[in-house]
Amino acid sequence: MQEYHFTSESVTDGHPDKVCDQIADAILDAALSQDPESKMAVEATIKDDLILVYGEANTKAVLDFTKIAKSVLKDIGYTEDYQVLVKVGLQSYEINQAVVNHSEIGAGDQGIMFGYASNETSNYMPLAIDMAHKLAKRLSDYKHENPLIKPDGKTQVTVLYRDDVPVAITSIVVSTQHSKDLKLSELRRLIKLEVIDKVVDPKWITEETTYTINPGGTFIVGGSFGDSGTTGRKIVVDTYGGMGKIGGGCFSSKDPSKVDRSAAYYCRYVAKNIVANHLADRCEIQVSYAIGLSRPLSLYINTFNTNHVSVAEIERIVDLNFNFSVANIISALDLKKPIYRATSVYGHFGKDQFSWEKIIQLRK
Repeated sequence: MQEYHFTSESVTDGHPDKVCDQIADAILDAALSQDPESKMAVEATIKDDLILVYGEANTKAVLDFTKIAKSVLKDIGYTEDYQVLVKVGLQSYEINQAVVNHSEIGAGDQGIMFGYASNETSNYMPLAIDMAHKLAKRLSDYKHENPLIKPDGKTQVTVLYRDDVPVAITSIVVSTQHSKDLKLSELRRLIKLEVIDKVVDPKWITEETTYTINPGGTFIVGGSFGDSGTTGRKIVVDTYGGMGKIGGGCFSSKDPSKVDRSAAYYCRYVAKNIVANHLADRCEIQVSYAIGLSRPLSLYINTFNTNHVSVAEIERIVDLNFNFSVANIISALDLKKPIYRATSVYGHFGKDQFSWEKIIQLRK
């Protein structure tokens, strides 16, 4: 029997990196809501009370970057007065022509993308990242119920596997920013009662499970005043918590012509449907693209020896049911809609409202 532990982390909406992801995707949504053909790569960096919004945009939309950035911070729960500097230019003409100057839309860049799915949870996500996200979401929600809890926070979950099957959660870590008026002992009691106990199914808990809450002690100074943040620095949190591989690019800020984002979503869609249709218990898809070309250069399917039919048969079924061209990905997943801010926290995968999470009956 093979036994091992696997750990994944998540962060709250008030973590400074996630603040920047939300600003970037709120800007993208604002552009797409006015002009669905917008080509966007506008990111953000934050430190203390200064926000820098920068990047490239080719859009007919009229965007108030300062207003969008400040609105995101207010929604999260930050009340400080922020200064916003904007440095946004047009997308490179050469990149724009490579993408649009074809009979079919071309990839916005070269690169590799991955998608992953496993049958260990009902949403086909690895258990550790699924639990870490749910804890982060509950912690973020709890600050609206208890004003002594502040926006910045992190979660971490360790799962015990036997023969690649999760059998228990052995460790839960939660760190949260809080008011100076909340004693550490009371904070730890509240987080266990109001966050952990309300999220984690008792079936995963054993007598050996440990709970570690604010192990560094008090956490009063947080957000951008405790650390800096930048769009795209949480790509493991955004994907599969390290259980599935990741490509070289982040997601937030990028319109769907950027295959870093759209093709990664499609790979998840394909991998999830392979598992949901009982062709394999685990599946990972890799694709690669070149800038300006509409179709992938390579496609690799890995089932980790959990396949119930031959890999050749799975490849045939994938070829019959899925089309990895950039135009089809955008069309099939309906990616020109302003849906992206909702992806920018608690992971881009495992949420039923997104088109790439839809389960279909595969033609065989």
